[in-house]
Amino acid sequence: MLQAGLEGAALGLELISLRQAIDQLELRFARLSLEFDQSECWDYEGANSAIDWIRINCKMTSNAVSDRIAVSEHEADLVESIQAVDAGEIGFAHLAVLARTANVVGDSFDEADLLGLAKESSPGKLHYNCLHYRHAINAEAYAEDQAGQAHTRTVHMSTGSDGCLFITGLLDPVGGAVVRNALEPLARPSGADDHRLRPQRYADALVELAGHNQKIQMQVTSSVETLLNLTGAPGAEMEFSLPVSSKTVERWACDSSITRVLMQESVVIDVGRAKRVVSGPARRALNARDRHCRWPGCERPASWCDGHHVMHWIHGGGSELENQVLLCTRHHWKVHEGNWQLVKTDDGRVVPVAPTVRFGLPRGPD
Repeated sequence: MLQAGLEGAALGLELISLRQAIDQLELRFARLSLEFDQSECWDYEGANSAIDWIRINCKMTSNAVSDRIAVSEHEADLVESIQAVDAGEIGFAHLAVLARTANVVGDSFDEADLLGLAKESSPGKLHYNCLHYRHAINAEAYAEDQAGQAHTRTVHMSTGSDGCLFITGLLDPVGGAVVRNALEPLARPSGADDHRLRPQRYADALVELAGHNQKIQMQVTSSVETLLNLTGAPGAEMEFSLPVSSKTVERWACDSSITRVLMQESVVIDVGRAKRVVSGPARRALNARDRHCRWPGCERPASWCDGHHVMHWIHGGGSELENQVLLCTRHHWKVHEGNWQLVKTDDGRVVPVAPTVRFGLPRGPD
């Protein structure tokens, strides 16, 4: 056993040394990739881009090539990080995450803040922390990116000759977290004799969820600053998801069970009772008045809708019936993440106002 342990330790040291050497080669490859991009040699050979040429000829994925070019493009912003790679304190994978972050936040990028995180975390954890950093730098842009991802949701269903249903799809991080929060409790093994594999348990959970339409319980951790969408606030956190934008938290907080948890220096000092924002007689009155989603032309029934506060309670809006309307999930999303506004007229109608479209800075005088 001792001999095997010594041999294993020697292999581990060799792996670390080899990876550091590979990281140095990755840096060299990144610099050459940018030079090749700028040479436009790829254009003479008929490729669509330098990334496309490198992907094909160097047997790589497009994302891997993009990471290398991004690192080289932001080399001036990553001087200390590259030195940390040379010293073996971080890996090239950390560098790629930092370069991607610098590309998104632009002049607001602060290498010193993120390099400390990189030295203390894996590349995956650094990516997660960098998403919080992006939210703190520009919550509005982060929310727009997250809202744009929602438009990529796709689900394909086809029926086989034996009647089985084939399902494939793609969900954005927020939508995926909602689905996983719904499925995970139902997909747990039902006992010692439950020998179903995880994919089968997920499939059974999906069928059970659709058949029983049970309420989903989710725990979202958010600071007051995030709820108020203040500059510098991190994103909110929830299980099975990347950091969530303040816009999404605001929508969820419209009609959900809210539990106050006060923390001081990361220690919980008080937990309040859960209280549903729109519930009981108030919800019944709202259902009776609106009957369905109030978005013009939408007739989703009240049972499929959320209670939306026209003036959100976070911003001082009250819980009176006049400040609430029923909105289905899709139109509730449009008001918060989609940046639409709702205006209530004197006669009680609800008028949606589209978000302002910005086409860039106005042209100056010639």
